[in-house]
Amino acid sequence: MLYSLYGTFVNTGTIILGSFLGLLFNKLLPERVGKTVMSGLALCVIYLGIDGSLSGRNPLIAIISVVVGAIIGELLDLDGRLNRFGERLEARFKKGNSPSIAEGFVTASLVFCVGSMTIVGSLRSGLAGDHSMLYAKSTLDLVSSFVFASTLGVGVLLSAFSVLIFQGAITLLAGLLSPLLSEVVIAEMTCVGSILIIGIGLNMLGVTKLKVMNYLLAIFIPIVLCMFM
Repeated sequence: MLYSLYGTFVNTGTIILGSFLGLLFNKLLPERVGKTVMSGLALCVIYLGIDGSLSGRNPLIAIISVVVGAIIGELLDLDGRLNRFGERLEARFKKGNSPSIAEGFVTASLVFCVGSMTIVGSLRSGLAGDHSMLYAKSTLDLVSSFVFASTLGVGVLLSAFSVLIFQGAITLLAGLLSPLLSEVVIAEMTCVGSILIIGIGLNMLGVTKLKVMNYLLAIFIPIVLCMFM
């Protein structure tokens, strides 16, 4: 069981390392440069979302998944719960005029936990012990966490634990769900997750204020829909 989590452990470790480095060197990065870099990173996030969303084969599955996921997420108030948790962390750890811990935690958690590499990589780790995609994601997250932490602060470091829990859960559940996880199902899950990634990128640019966390469960709706469509 522990072997199946190696990819997640490595990914968590690289986020912690990148965040520490970002916090260490943040004073070397002028604020205007940090904002420009963040905007560029947001564009890259949108690109990754668009690229992953093209893996879907049935647009109706993506539409229904997003709608159903949004309804469930709103009823459970997932976004509110995550933000309140971030605010509790902020009340406990924030000092002086440091960046918002809640914003850094929520933004980084969503970026690191939602997307095609997270879903497919975690499933591969759980089903076949293949960690190659999560290792590749770890490299990307090392760079991203450095940039995020240098601009958004210590909340990015705390998001590593979100990755550990979310990716670890998908990896461990993959074995139980393996009879249902055909290539078509994984493709549709990847598509939905990538649509959410686009929303995160738009939020980062300030174009929208989507409660992306409330759509999170949409990623798993295709498992059910693909049985009937």
